[in-house]
Amino acid sequence: MQIIRFPERHTWAEILQRPTFDHTALEAQVGEMLNDIKANGDAAVKKYAEQFDKVQLDTLEVPYSELRDAAEQISEELKAAIKQAKQNIELFHARQITQENIVQTMPGVQCWRKVVPIEKVGLYIPGGTAPLFSTILMLAVPAKIAACKEIVLCTPTGKDGKIPPVVLYTAFITGITKVFKIGGVQAIGAMAYGTASVPQVYKIFGPGNQYVTCAKQLVNKAGVAIDMPAGPSEVAVFADESCVPGYVAADLLSQCEHGTDSQAVLVTTSEEVLVAVESAVLEQLEQLPRKDIAAESLKNSKLILIENKRVAMDMLNEYAPEHLIIACSNDTELADQVINAGSVFLGNYSPESAGDYASGTNHTLPTNGHAKAYSGVSYDSFVKKITYQRLSQSGLQNLAQTIEVMAAAEGLDAHKNAVSIRIQNK
Repeated sequence: MQIIRFPERHTWAEILQRPTFDHTALEAQVGEMLNDIKANGDAAVKKYAEQFDKVQLDTLEVPYSELRDAAEQISEELKAAIKQAKQNIELFHARQITQENIVQTMPGVQCWRKVVPIEKVGLYIPGGTAPLFSTILMLAVPAKIAACKEIVLCTPTGKDGKIPPVVLYTAFITGITKVFKIGGVQAIGAMAYGTASVPQVYKIFGPGNQYVTCAKQLVNKAGVAIDMPAGPSEVAVFADESCVPGYVAADLLSQCEHGTDSQAVLVTTSEEVLVAVESAVLEQLEQLPRKDIAAESLKNSKLILIENKRVAMDMLNEYAPEHLIIACSNDTELADQVINAGSVFLGNYSPESAGDYASGTNHTLPTNGHAKAYSGVSYDSFVKKITYQRLSQSGLQNLAQTIEVMAAAEGLDAHKNAVSIRIQNK
């Protein structure tokens, strides 16, 4: 990890830069694949599964019986953990439903909103180096709460052509029955355009590698909605003398083991904390099964010493991390100063892992600084809010002059006439 002490503000942008890639060639390759999938459907999907996943697929959809029977291959301990996490996530997301009220903006003029679920949504669940079954909970639970009519789930198989039982079990208990053995760009293309096997959806959710991210961005340009721009995962930790350095080190490494392009940043006002955390990181790294991945990620990571907490919070808001852990004695006070972050974890006993799995909040979050403008996935991500209005005759009379004057000022005479004709013929 790179150690930086008391950086000048004009250097922050360079210091806080995420790992970057030249996406020109990537976009060309992914775009070609998407066009192939759009034109050739299942045949193209199976071709890319063989090319990239080294698996030949006769059928793409997982039979219902396979979903139902997956529970037999899961330990009772793991099933209990998944059910507890599901319960917490359901509780937190269900509380996000709000009552829409009719507002009378002036006599005879009523306005309101109606919440409508997105009819067809697609969930992408990464496989790769680890089966991320927790992401099913984060996406399927709010989709079900929102009452989306059709939910499609795509996830890659292993080289044996099978999806891990824990992924199938989690899909089943969340009520997802349309599960397809498709990963990577081909999954995004299949859901975006539809194939003979895979229904077309209106919005695609879920994290993924740079190929998946690129595919989501390209289909978004073509008119398919996506949850948010996303990139490699990241964490920032703000720690003072009240922190436990070993805990901080564990949090940094938990992010680094996601992938070689992940990033972890420590900001602290204490030289002693910086030194202790660095030592703990190196010690804990040696014990990790995914040591090589984490070690590569640490090359992108920073330990930054800052003169005071006010400046530290300025820097963290500029970074806009996906995950922000505040391990400081006045964490509640500092939390009020957070402007840009995907999800915030307060105190020494709130590891990022809690939000990743089971506290109840969602772990599908904006990365790469997009927390400056985007929220993480929530119930709201799966619904649309349509506005309505009803004007009585007297209500239009009360509002007529305002509309007519504004329409005339914009030179839109037909707009003005749509009001005038009603008032003249009252």
